Formats: sequence, C-alpha cells, structure tokens
Amino acid sequence: MIQATGLTSNRRRGLPPAVDDVSFEARAGRVTALLGRTDAGTSVVVRLMLELQPGRGVTYFRGRPLHRIAHPAREVGVLLGEVPGHPGRSVRGQLRMLCAAAGVPVSRADEVLEVVGLVSLRHERLGRLSRGMDRRLGLACALLADPHTLVLDSPADAVSAREGGWMHAMLRAHAEQGGTVLFTTGDAKEAARVADHVVTIEQGKLVADQETADFARTRLRPRVAVRSPHAARLGVLLTKEARAGKRSLEVVREDGNRLSVYGSNCADVGETAFRHGVLLHQLADESGDSGPPKPSTGRALSSGLSSGSGSAELASRPEPSTRPSPASPPSPPSPASPPSPASPSGTASPQETHLERSADVSRGGDAVEAINQPPTPGPTSTSALGRVRRLVGVTTQAPRKELPLLPPPITARPARSPLRPLRYEVRRAAGIRTGYVTALLVVAVSTVMALYLARAGHAPLPRLLAAWPYELPLAPAAMGAGLLGALSFGDEFRHPALAADRGSVPRRLGLLVAKLVVCAGTAVLLAVATVLIDGLVLHVVYGEEVTRLPVDWPDMAASWLALSVACSWAGLLAAGVFRSTTAGLAALLAVPVVLVPVVEKLLAEPSARSAAGLPGRLRDVTLVQWPAKGDRFIAGLVHMIAQPVGGALVLSLAALLCAYLLTGLRSRAR
Repeated sequence: MIQATGLTSNRRRGLPPAVDDVSFEARAGRVTALLGRTDAGTSVVVRLMLELQPGRGVTYFRGRPLHRIAHPAREVGVLLGEVPGHPGRSVRGQLRMLCAAAGVPVSRADEVLEVVGLVSLRHERLGRLSRGMDRRLGLACALLADPHTLVLDSPADAVSAREGGWMHAMLRAHAEQGGTVLFTTGDAKEAARVADHVVTIEQGKLVADQETADFARTRLRPRVAVRSPHAARLGVLLTKEARAGKRSLEVVREDGNRLSVYGSNCADVGETAFRHGVLLHQLADESGDSGPPKPSTGRALSSGLSSGSGSAELASRPEPSTRPSPASPPSPPSPASPPSPASPSGTASPQETHLERSADVSRGGDAVEAINQPPTPGPTSTSALGRVRRLVGVTTQAPRKELPLLPPPITARPARSPLRPLRYEVRRAAGIRTGYVTALLVVAVSTVMALYLARAGHAPLPRLLAAWPYELPLAPAAMGAGLLGALSFGDEFRHPALAADRGSVPRRLGLLVAKLVVCAGTAVLLAVATVLIDGLVLHVVYGEEVTRLPVDWPDMAASWLALSVACSWAGLLAAGVFRSTTAGLAALLAVPVVLVPVVEKLLAEPSARSAAGLPGRLRDVTLVQWPAKGDRFIAGLVHMIAQPVGGALVLSLAALLCAYLLTGLRSRAR
C-alpha cells in the first residue's frame, strides 16, 4: 500500500512548483494510474515518492518511508525510462549483475527472464533491443528482487499495441497476487482500461481521485469514431446539420481519414452519411479522452470543426458527487480499510486534513499510525480532529498551538551500494567485451614494441620484457591497467545500473574496496601475461641470450607488479572523483608527465639525513620480530617509493583517495 501526503517540489525561480500538495493512496491488490499530460508533473510526483528529487512531503510504502527500508529493491520495484545498462552487455549478464546488487540468488535472473518472455533473447546485447524488448527487460529488473510494490513511469509509452497489452496484463497479474501497482500515463483511455483507480493531475495539482467507473463517467467523453475516404466532406455535412438543428456538436479531424464526433451517436451519423452518399469504412461508439483543461466560460457549446471546444471542459468537469463537500459529516471508517490523510477523496474536512498532516510532521510515523486507527467509542473520539488534537496536545479549553504548515522535507538520497559488491564488480567487469579487447590490444602492442627494442639492442632486460622505451612515460601494460581502472568507474557513471533514473552512483567504501580488488587482480594478470608473452616471443625470435633472467628478478617482478597495480588504482580513483573515463586516463598520464619531474627535482637536492637502517628501527618500534627477509622486503619497498615514478604514484594515489573520500562524505552529508 502506498500513502503519499503533501508531495510538493521545490519552487523554481520565478515559477510555481511543478507539483503542489499532491496526496493520494494506492491500495494493495489494485492497479492505480497516475494520469497527466507530459507537463502535468506525474514524473515529478514519482521522483518525489522515490526520494530522487528534493522537495516536501512524505510517502509510506506499507507504513514505512523509503529511506527507512533496509532493502528498498525488495520492497519497491522501479521502472523509470530506459534500462541504464551498458549497450554491450547481454540481457542475462545485466540481470545477473543486478542480482548481486540486490542480494538475491543468481538463479533469479533466469526466472524473471522466463516470466517476461526474454529467454530466447538472453544473450542479446542491450544496445540491439527494440523498444518493446527494452520495456520487458525494465520490468524484469523491477521484478528481480520480488518486490511487493511496483512503481512505473509510462511503462507502455511508445510501444506497439501488442506490447502495451502484454505490459498491462503483467501489471494486472502482479496486483491480483496481492501486490501494489502504480503507473503513470498520459492516455486517459489507457488509464480507464487498465487501472482500478485513477488519480488525475493537471498543472501539478490533484484534480480528481476516483474509481475507474466514476472516472469513465465523469472524465471521459463518449464519441463516435468514423473512418471514411471522404472524411472532410462528412465533417462539413455533420456541422451544417448540427447548426441547422441548433444542436451541440464537435467534429475533430484525426490522422488520415478518421473523424471523432462528440455529441452525437452512430444512428445520426450513419443517416447523414447515407443521405449524402458518403462511403463509411468504420462507425463505432468509443470513449474519448477528457481533452485539455479549459477555464469555465459559462457559455453553451457552439458546433464547429475546431478541435478545441467547450465540450472538453464541460465533459471533463467531475460531477459534484465525486468530490464530497467539506461540510458533509465524515463517515465512520471500517477496520478493514481505515481512512488515510493521504487520500484526497476522503471525508475529512480541510481543517482536519491540515491538523493530521501537522501531527505527522511533529510526531512522525507514530502520529500517522494513530490517525489511521479507527475511532474508539466515547465522547472524546468523535472525529479525526479530536484524535489529532489529543496527539499534538491541543484541547478545546487550552489555546491552540501554532502547528507547522509545511510537510516534512524530502531529501534526494543517493543510490545504495550493492549487498555483494565484490560479486557485483566481477560480473560488471566480465560482462562486457571492452576489457578483453583492451587486454588483447595491450599484449599485441607490447609484443611488437619488445621485438623492436630487442632489434635496436639499446634497452636493458627489464625494459625489454616490459616493452617500455625511454620515450614513453609508461609501459603499454601499465597504461592498459590504468585504462581498465578508469573504465571501472567511468562505465559506472555513464551507465548507472545501480541508480534509479540515472541518478548518482553510490560512493560507498564497500563498492570502492571491491573495485580496488578487482582492478588490482586485473592489473596483475595483465602485467604477468605481458611479460610472459613478451619473453616467449623474444626467446623464439632472438634466442635464450636475450631473455636470460638476472639474479635480482624477484625485486624486478615486485616493482613491475606494483607499478601496474598503482596505475590501475590511479585511473580508478581519478575516474571516481571526476566521474569520467577520460579524466581518469588524463590523471594517470599526468603522473609521469607532471609529477615525476617534480619528484626528480626534489630527490636531486642534497639530503642532510639518510634513511639507512629503517627496517631495524621499525622492528624496534612495532615490537614485532619478523624474519630476516622482512628487512629486505621493507628496504625494497622504500627503494621503490624513492624512485621518481614510484614517489609520484604514491603522491597521486594519496591525493586521489583523499579526494574520493571527501566527495563521498559530502554526498552523505546532503
């Protein structure tokens, strides 16, 4: 069950808010339609409900706001816009990745694929899906964690009639199983055909909250649908006869050879066509939409050919019975369906609604629960007003306190990190071909450069195996590791599968650690593969003399792996800070180009002190007796950091990590 109360967007400069004090209720086991045109504010209402946009108001999903639900994806399934996935990822890979993010078994991906009918397309790339298949995949993503509530923004927009019918049948099936379904639409006929309850929004305000039968009776206009090759002539004839008979009639020319006649019936239209010899291909009674809202003019409708007419305003105006008078006495609620302050069609007066909302602001969810309870017999519980007065401490004898007039603020909250971040990151990185293609290119370029350096005969063995000429700032393998690290966060921001409606990617420590681990493992594999393949090719082409390993090869290998991992982390952190793959790669290149000369200049200056004997002093300070090889390891680590490239990478990683943590703390403070 969804209870939305006082949803109001922030005011825009010089303009009224896009949504102003919208309150409604969507019950479990029913399909509720949020009806409104493109600029009516229905999408803003959905974003306010899901706390994706700042504003005011409160929305309860089965009695809890979204930010108090431990696992929101298991309570609310969301479909907003297109599926934000990498176009090169497969359908099944996308769902398996989201399974790790939602904390559900990976077998759930195959289950929802069978439910939405995408089993035959499970290996298809997201970039090749049609609009209808993309809608099916979006519904599969919403159903992945088996949520109780579905919130969908125009789920059947721009799809074929067949796909739209399938989508509506799926929503109906979910509601029949006891779930809550809320979807937005701009088509009044679709809302009347699919939904059990229709909430109409115009210009950001609630104008009707009705059952489907009342909505069809008061908001939809009956019309006669006519299709004829002489549609223009028939429209003129109908207009002339209506003027001659002083009847109210509206004829609207649709696309092609179709007319919509309002204020008449099939018999009259058919007789007119028969008398004048007009051929008809279709003649049927239908229900048209309510038309654009028009101001009340108080004048009768005049017949004509214009598409905008006063009949739209007269027909779209709800009857007085659909909006209860504030003065009418409230009906006693039943225990099965207690009244809610979020329902605008309830029987509470405006004063009672205001006090209930104020009590919700001052007391939180406890006040709402107490208000929703049915009244107990007694002289002090005759109305919701009395219950709210007892809650906030207002009595008839004491002077009334000043209550807050505004609903509680809505804070736009970032997306949550995956429940299994390491598994999510592995599936994210392995689910697209970019990483594999990058690794193959790096190995190929490194092999060619190693052969060229060996042929020239001027490179030492470490640079020969790494294919690292003096003219390049970094080796190809280090550059490739940095590029893969930058893609780790760059693709996350470009295709934010974790954030609803392309929101902000979560800056959580768990997700960062998972990315660091996966990037480090990828860099190590790439560095080892590059050296092994380069050495094998050099051995085959030039013989054993070129690839003979020196005595200190373990130190060389450790330095090479540390360089690759550091480059990968530098690209990852830079892309996470600047939210771009290009920025991550640029920050990586800035290390040898900008920072290395600075570090070389600092190290070239004479030093008055020496760090000799550092391992022994560390052993004395930490009071830990490590093996003798530990001193050698620490000395090697200090030696690597003392190198210009190593020192520059350490400084860069420290600065980027601090910047990432600061931006993460700032986003949490918001």
